[in-house]
Amino acid sequence: MNYQELRIVFMGTPDFAVASLNALIEAGCNVVGVITAPDKPAGRGMQLQASAVKKYALEQGLTLLQPEKLKNPTFIEELQTLRADLQVVVAFRMLPEIVWNMPPMGTLNVHGSLLPNYRGAAPINWAIINGERETGVTTFRLKHEIDTGDILMQEKMPVGENETAGEVHDRMKEIGAALLVRTVQALAEGSISETPQAHLDPASLKHAPKIFTDTCRINWEQPVADVHNLVRGLSPFPGAFGMLHGKTLKIYRSIKENATHSAEAGSYRTDSKSFLKFACADGWLQVVELQLEGKKRMGVEEFLRGYRFP
Repeated sequence: MNYQELRIVFMGTPDFAVASLNALIEAGCNVVGVITAPDKPAGRGMQLQASAVKKYALEQGLTLLQPEKLKNPTFIEELQTLRADLQVVVAFRMLPEIVWNMPPMGTLNVHGSLLPNYRGAAPINWAIINGERETGVTTFRLKHEIDTGDILMQEKMPVGENETAGEVHDRMKEIGAALLVRTVQALAEGSISETPQAHLDPASLKHAPKIFTDTCRINWEQPVADVHNLVRGLSPFPGAFGMLHGKTLKIYRSIKENATHSAEAGSYRTDSKSFLKFACADGWLQVVELQLEGKKRMGVEEFLRGYRFP
């Protein structure tokens, strides 16, 4: 079958998913419907904001559905009328079986890691927090347990020593989009050899759970490499943080300095002009970009020009 004949329903919400949807459209795929999250209030005025996927879908004139609940009978009926051969999920909610099992060719997902490692909600963040020098993208079939379906295709990508989660995200969304198109083409041709994940030992895997506030709190007693990786893995959002004179200090970019010292963990050194660094277990974390509570995000030199240390 020609892949352009497949009736595809796309499900996604954030900017990461837009790259994949756009790649399908540019490849000439027949996207018969787009499912995304309902509009949500945001900003100071709490005005309703459309998702990135919704904005793109409206620009392209695509059929759009925004269900509050994925088991709602009305939504299920609307989804059935789209008569999808295949569903594609990128950065969306967990689907009930009645949804993911609906199309004859099933539902595939684009996941930001080399499965089976880093199953979960924050694969890019955790790969960087754990100091991985390589990550990648996986396309796989959805099944009951999250991120456990048969692997269809994978593509690896390196991670730079100082690269942030935001930078990896921006590269990965393009790599994932191209991999998705190749996966759809191969599925249509019947040329994919699927690889089950079932034989793998879950205890040996690295996981990617949701990021919470406690995850973001810097422990200065750790090695400087670990603190540096936490900063990179949580930048630009939600941001790793410590404290400076009773106020929360978010650090978005840093440089690790391996050096023996006798300073107390978490104490700082600065010349009040060009550098600010904090003591870790085996070195110093030099701050490059930061945001003090109540202030805007800025480079360290700009911050030091306006901040008065006690």
